[in-house]
Amino acid sequence: MIKHIFFDLDHTIWDFDKNAQETLTELYHQYELHAIGLSSCESFIERYTENNQLLWAEYHMGRITKEKLRAERFHKTFIELGIAPEHVPQQFEEDYVRFGPTKTNLFEGSEKVLAYLQKKYTLHIISNGFKETTLIKMDLCNLNPYFSNVIISEDVGVNKPDRAIFEYALKKAGAEKEESIMIGDSIEADIRGAQGFGIKAIFFNPLNKDKPADVEWQILHLEELMHHF
Repeated sequence: MIKHIFFDLDHTIWDFDKNAQETLTELYHQYELHAIGLSSCESFIERYTENNQLLWAEYHMGRITKEKLRAERFHKTFIELGIAPEHVPQQFEEDYVRFGPTKTNLFEGSEKVLAYLQKKYTLHIISNGFKETTLIKMDLCNLNPYFSNVIISEDVGVNKPDRAIFEYALKKAGAEKEESIMIGDSIEADIRGAQGFGIKAIFFNPLNKDKPADVEWQILHLEELMHHF
């Protein structure tokens, strides 16, 4: 009998890619990046997205720090696109971190699904996102009323998939493993992390990527949860 549902935030409820695209498009024009040699905003966003995903995977596993992730993702992107180091905009990362979390695009059906689930279950967030940006997103998107606890890896001291963050989350929620389930987009951090700790997990897969054999349960749209719970 499930009583507690734990959600990831970025890429699961908060539409990270859409919000990042809006922010980066605005900054591309604000910084006039075409003038330093970046003729395509789309190519810039595509290369950044690739680098950001790779660095976040390293961060999830504890192989790099928050500071290294932030220092490298844009610098690496600019350099790979042929921009000389002296022409790399120094404040770009700071502006991205300042403006990005203020975007409020959620995945379709998020609020409808959360309102439905909240009537039947106790909901929680477990996020590897940075604390200051996570709190801004939760506030500006009016998500706080849906969740009893917002567990952020920076507060715990470890990231998903480390079993310690799931242990911390269940203890904070007053929940048992058999009455808990995790929903998230990251196979390694959310799904295998939760399964490794001994709780069920649902893979949120809106892009319909290939599902690994060890992942038993996936959804392509959040509203599918209303048919399962």
